Amino acid sequence: MDPSVTSTELTAPATGRTPFVPHPATPYQGDIARYWNAEARPVNLRLGDVDGLYHHHYGIGEVDHAAIGNVEDAGGEQKLVAELHRLESAQADVLLGHLGDIGREDTLVDAGCGRGGSMVMAHQRFGCKVEGVTLSAKQADFANGRAAELGIQDHVRARVCNMLDTPFETGQAAASWNNESSMYVDLHDLFAEHSRILSVGGRYVTITGCWNPRYGQPSKWVSQINAHFECNIHSRREYLRAMADNRLVPQAVIDLTPDTLPYWELRATSSLVTGIEEAFINSYRDGSFQYLLIAADRV
Repeated sequence: MDPSVTSTELTAPATGRTPFVPHPATPYQGDIARYWNAEARPVNLRLGDVDGLYHHHYGIGEVDHAAIGNVEDAGGEQKLVAELHRLESAQADVLLGHLGDIGREDTLVDAGCGRGGSMVMAHQRFGCKVEGVTLSAKQADFANGRAAELGIQDHVRARVCNMLDTPFETGQAAASWNNESSMYVDLHDLFAEHSRILSVGGRYVTITGCWNPRYGQPSKWVSQINAHFECNIHSRREYLRAMADNRLVPQAVIDLTPDTLPYWELRATSSLVTGIEEAFINSYRDGSFQYLLIAADRV
């Protein structure tokens, strides 16, 4: 056994056991694994408790203020939490809707799967196999436990590994995605791996925050977001260049910034604030930060 691996990292819940894989390859990846293994933000857990779909991304769409009512009333805060969760699931629905024609025999790959909410939604939507990868053993164990609880462990699985070096066969995936996870890696390395695992004609989709090259450089708000999440946000231009270098041809580039701003404005009024809401709201408003969906086909 690797002496750097603790017993807690090898222990999985009784409902789902995550296979051991070697530690991340670089010190930075080790830092990210530790960050997410220690993460237990109420904003992720309380929203997931609404219906058992645990996300690690943000929301899009108009806020249903009628459904929330007066937050000062009994149950008002829980209604607000439920509305935030609805918007996050709506975001995942939009991403899945851009994966193309997926059959029950296909395999999908979620790179940076978190606690597995999007994987469950993908299986429920397409009936196919969904493989997820994450650097966090804690997240993978949680996702596998949820899959077992839902009785879909034969179709939905998370494993601990580097999304830049996955165990999947060349051409195995009909589609793959990153949902707010691409800011933790080099884009050329990331898209080279997606290009490898995708079948020719397969679809790659990402929803991501990126800094706007028209602004000139990352703004102070973007720098605050980087520091908060220990990530490295890329520019929109970097995404398109790295895709072009790796046989991924964009079919859709959609600016979701106006659609995500209501989510952040609502979240800033909740008890689940983390202190980063102001940076997101101000950077979206001043145009230095954008929320994009990019769908690209493997050629």
